[in-house]
This record gives sequence, C-alpha cells and structure tokens, in this order.
Amino acid sequence: MSYPLLHLRNARLIDPSQGIDGRLDLFLADGRVAGVGQAPAGFTAQRRIEASGLIACPGLVDLSARLGGIEAELQAAVAGGVTSLACPPDSKPPLDEPGLVERLVRRSDMLGLARVYPIGALTQELAGRRLAEMNGLARAGCIAFSQAKCPIIDTQLLLRAMQYAATFGYAVRLRPQEHFLAREGVAHDGEVASRLGLTGIPVSAETVAISTALQLAGETGVRLHLSRLSSAAGVKLIRAARRAGVPVSCDVAIHHLHLSEVDIGYFDSNARLDPPLRSQNDREALRTAVGDGLAAICSDHTPVDADGKQLPFAEATPGATGLELLLPLTLLWSEQTKLPLTVALARITSDPATILGIDAGSLAVGCPADICLFDPDQLWQVTPGGLRSQGKNTPFLGREIKGRVRMTLIGGRIVYEA
Repeated sequence: MSYPLLHLRNARLIDPSQGIDGRLDLFLADGRVAGVGQAPAGFTAQRRIEASGLIACPGLVDLSARLGGIEAELQAAVAGGVTSLACPPDSKPPLDEPGLVERLVRRSDMLGLARVYPIGALTQELAGRRLAEMNGLARAGCIAFSQAKCPIIDTQLLLRAMQYAATFGYAVRLRPQEHFLAREGVAHDGEVASRLGLTGIPVSAETVAISTALQLAGETGVRLHLSRLSSAAGVKLIRAARRAGVPVSCDVAIHHLHLSEVDIGYFDSNARLDPPLRSQNDREALRTAVGDGLAAICSDHTPVDADGKQLPFAEATPGATGLELLLPLTLLWSEQTKLPLTVALARITSDPATILGIDAGSLAVGCPADICLFDPDQLWQVTPGGLRSQGKNTPFLGREIKGRVRMTLIGGRIVYEA
C-alpha cells in the first residue's frame, strides 16, 4: 500500500501524550508521523492540508463501541474522529470462537476505516458456565476478555477466569453490576423511578460487584478494567483501591457525564441506558473522577433500531448511539468544568490507548498517523438524518452542540472529509 506524503499546516496541535498544545505543523510519511513542527530532511509533500482555525489531535480511541452493521458503524466512527475502537463480545453470535474474531478483523481491515480491537468472550456463549478458549481467541486478535452485560453468577468461575487470564497476561474487563440486585430494574432506584412507577436498580448493585471484582483481582493479580461506572459510591471504591496499589482502570460513558435520572423526563426511552442514569450527585462524582484522571471516557456506542426504542420505557432496549457524539460531548464537558482541552482530549485518546495497550493515542514521531482534525466552534444539531450510525437512538436528539470533525486520517490516509 502506498502512502502519500502529507503536510498538515497551521492547525492548533493538541497531543496530550506529549503535553503539546500549540500551533505546529505535522508531516506524515509511510503511514506514520514523520515530523512535528519541522519537516524531516528531504521531505517533499505530495499534498498540503490547510488547517487554519482547526484543532488536530490524535484519533479518538473508544473503549466500548458495539458494531451491528459493521460498515455503517465504522463510517460513523470516522465521521466522529474515532480511529480505534474496542468491540465488546456481545455481538450476534458472541465473540467466543477464533473464527468469528478472525472474520471480524478481516472484514474491518478490508473496509479500511477505524481500527477494530475485539474483546473476546470470557465464557462460552457468554453464558457464564464454561470458560472460553482464551488462548485461541487471543491468537485470533482479541486484546482482552469480558462478559459485556452478561453476568457470571458463579463467583468461583469468575475467580478461575481471572486466574487463567493472569497466567497468560490477559486483561479482564467487567461491567460491574450484581445480577440479582439489578434483576428486572430499568432505572436508578431513586425519586424519579418511584414517581414514574419504574423498578429501580440500586447503587449497591454496582458497589457489590465492584467489591467482588476488586477482591478477586487482588487475589489473582489480573489486569482488571471496570467498564461504565455510574455512581459516586463506585468511584469511591475504585479510588480507595488505586490508593492501595491495586492496578485497576475504569471508564465512564459520555452520556453519564451530562445526564442524570431527571433526564428520563416523562418516560423518554432514548434515556433508557445500561447502567441507568443516576442522581445528580452521582453525575458530579463521575465528572470529578474523569477530570482527575481516575477514569477514561467511552462512547458506549449501542445502536438500537427504531422498533427497540418505540416501546414503553420499561420494555425499550437500553443503549444510545455515541460514536459521532463522543468528541462534541467531551468538548462540552471540558467547557462546563473549565478543564484544559489537553486534559479532556487525553480521556478519549492517550488514556484509553494505554488501557487497551495499543499503539494509538499519540502523534509523536514514529507513531501511526491516526489524526482527528476538527472545528471546535462549529455548531450543529443532533438529528436522526445527520447521524451515519444505523442507530439514531440518543437522548441528545434535537440538541445543538459544538465541535465538528472536518477530517479523519488513519495511517496517513484520509478516510473521512467533510
């Protein structure tokens, strides 16, 4: 494959991995960054990209994005500046066999859009009864193992899974929710759920699961990542574990940084999420955790068809589309909390890349030329027709937000241009 020699001019370059925030040109060759600020010797650009008034940053790295129709979702990814994404194993069928993983990797490579990093199933069929063949799945391309939203009720099996993963150096990702405490719940167990007559999911469903996972991780030494925290109490537990030296990482879904239980409104099924939107105090604790670097941000992209949302709240399929909203909603969070853009962008670039252990999230010389070029001031309205994802389901429909991707490059190739 041939790669053009590109010169990206006059952009404001923000690269949290290097602590860079300034007007610096980028020079790209052979699919990688060849120079920052100064062209390498003998460099002659085949194309110059004028980026005055725009921000260039490493391509976004998404810790959790579900792919239904893979081509449409990867088109949505690059339109949102996402160049690398981790795909949970709860696809149909689940990613519990090497052949399925190889097919996903091969299909994504053929499309040449966002880089896809599969997360393998921790148990066969995600049923929580027998361990999946992790070695074979890892050889096929899986970078970690998870149950996604499916529980492992047998904690002895979870212990064995962690022991096995630790032996081979595999990371385990868990969505912390105790099955029986959350059973039949559809909303945060609080004032709004009581008023609307909805079955609640208590915060203890999250904290009990976190405590169990931390205890078992401490015994096994496994690399543990806890996905999509939703509560202040959960944040407190992980903060204490980190202070005690437990090597645990975590993330928060972008919609949980902006919304709370009150945004359910009058049974808005687009606000039916998993985990549920919790109290405003919980939301503020999540904002603080992300702000100080305890947690990264993910889109938790879950495209749901119209039929799955056009149902009563308790029967609607949980989830929200997020790939195309990850950047503008992160920019909004940065503006509201008055945090520097270098901090905000770290949470969706270098931090998740470190968690995943992939070569991404940096524009240092020699790194892959995966770049997001965006206009931080462009206003646009979230409408179903304006989203490339097959899922038009988001509680932000109709809102005007700021920050629009103008160009996405992967390996020095322009894969999206507005």
